[in-house]
Amino acid sequence: MTLTNVIEVLEAAYPPARAESWDAVGLVCGDPAQEVRRVLFAVDPVAAVAEEALEWDADLIVTHHPLYLRGTTTVAADTPKGRLVHTLIKRDVALYTAHTNADVANPGVSDALARAVGLTGDLVPLQPFPDDPWRGLGRVGELPEPLTLGEFAAQAAAGLPRTSGGVRVAGDLSRTVTRVAVSGGAGDSLLGTARAAGVDVFLTADLRHHPASEFVESGGPALIDAAHWATEWPWLDSAASILASSGVNVETRVSATVTDAWTRGY
Repeated sequence: MTLTNVIEVLEAAYPPARAESWDAVGLVCGDPAQEVRRVLFAVDPVAAVAEEALEWDADLIVTHHPLYLRGTTTVAADTPKGRLVHTLIKRDVALYTAHTNADVANPGVSDALARAVGLTGDLVPLQPFPDDPWRGLGRVGELPEPLTLGEFAAQAAAGLPRTSGGVRVAGDLSRTVTRVAVSGGAGDSLLGTARAAGVDVFLTADLRHHPASEFVESGGPALIDAAHWATEWPWLDSAASILASSGVNVETRVSATVTDAWTRGY
């Protein structure tokens, strides 16, 4: 299989045209004609992930986060990102990114998050595209049976990979939870949308103090704030499964390397 073959499958599942205008998705480095035998899926394009790829003898790394989101004028090897590019090119390892186009896909990042925290049945976008009601940001679904907010928070924490920050909860722990909204990654921008959706709790990441406080004080749904990396990690297995089931003859692996920015809590 060539890198082009693999990219065709990925872009059918995660069309680049669906990425936000500010985003940087697609092939970062690598020869489209090169042979691909092993593909490593990871959240972040960082040195630890590159080391894992080299140890496993991977030919391609697929990450959720872009390497150069805001552009650059150099790939000099005396910078962390430049050094990563040099390492990958020297070892013929390609790097490909599916970011906001994977966030809004069906299935996408939030579908995987919803399943990881225990939502069952049909899922619908929290903020669907006007031209496609089955694609968009976030997901809304139901629990198979009602739980208290405390019970659901514990279930969510158990379903997500462990990080130093764990999960944080805002709201009455005895509150009944049935209808849940989730959004992988930073979800501040969807607070108002979650309120309008009539959910009992909104689970996302990177919530800030003032918006979260005002949201809960004004009678909105309860909030669960998890680590950014942890809310996006479940998507890796979904993406790897799509590639593995496509007929493309490659071996896939989901990185277990924890690349959350926060390494320890006290």
